[in-house]
Parts: sequence; C-alpha cells; structure tokens
Amino acid sequence: MLLQDRLKNYRLILASASPRRRELLADCDIDFELAEKFECEECYPADLETDKVAEYLSQLKSNAYPHALGECDILLTADTVVILGDKILGKPHSAEEAREMIASLSDATHKVITGVTLRTAERTISFSAESLVSFRKLDAEEIDYYVEKYQPMDKAGAYGIQEWIGYIGIEGIEGSYNVMGLPVQRLYTILKDII
Repeated sequence: MLLQDRLKNYRLILASASPRRRELLADCDIDFELAEKFECEECYPADLETDKVAEYLSQLKSNAYPHALGECDILLTADTVVILGDKILGKPHSAEEAREMIASLSDATHKVITGVTLRTAERTISFSAESLVSFRKLDAEEIDYYVEKYQPMDKAGAYGIQEWIGYIGIEGIEGSYNVMGLPVQRLYTILKDII
C-alpha cells in the first residue's frame, strides 16, 4: 500500500517554517498540516560532535512542541546544518557575514546534514542524512550579486542550493537528497515502516 493511503488515518504535523520542506512533502504527495509557530531556542552543547548537531536540534524542536499528540498524530521536525571542516556555518546575521560564508565555501567541499525527528504519542524516531557539496571557485562579483539579489540570511551556510548560486556554482553533490532541507527518500521509507 502506498504511503499516501496509509497516512489517511493519521495527521502528519510539520513543525517547520521552511517553505522548501513544505514543497518537498507536497511534491512527494504526502498530506500534512502545518504546526502553529512555537518558540524553541536552537542551541546545542559546545562539546557535541558537529555531525550530531542537526539531529540534536531536530529533537530539541520536537520536545519544544507545546501540544500533546493524539493517538493518530505524527509530529515532524527537522534541522539542517552546513559544516566546513569542523565549523558549523549557521544563518548569517548580515550581508557581509553571508559574503564571508559563501567565500569560504568557494572552491571547497562541505557537508550538509539534515536531522529529522518523527514523534507520536508512543515513540520517537530520530535520524540524519548527509551530503557532500562541492562549489567551484566563485568570483567576488558572483557572491555579491547573489547576496544582494537573494538575501540568504535565513539559510544555513548563507545559500540555497535551489537558487541561482546553486545552479551556477555547485560542481557536484554526493550522498543523500537532503540538501534542500529534508531527506525525503529516507523519510518516506521510515514513515512506511512506522505506520
């Protein structure tokens, strides 16, 4: 039986403000409801391994959800981090910081890890998926153009792979299709297993 049919007896609640995550779920023909916005301070222990941060933050968001889950509810939370070397590149606070982040990614390969938590009234499942993304050497003019036109201050690592900079700058992607913020294949498989 298709996942779409199995989910008819459930309410999948997406707790994310990301339009890309909504789009990915919709493109997979998965029905969902958007959770009301709620507060969650996204911080993690300083000694936590960088590869575990995304999954930790997805669990933090899940635990911060302020409503009790019903018998047929499935809560979905996620977080994506960009890692260059051993440093996590979060969301830039200014256009200048965005330029610096993208310049550091230029002519280099970095990791993109998305952590996902699925929670029901009975159980919690967390997992993460990783990709390696390689940028060609970007010109300063290209970086300036992207930051000025696309204002990527809401994106980890200061870029969106589905935007102009991704189209013209990315030479290769290896690993999971999680770069837009949700490892949809793995999510689809796990949802099929738990319902």
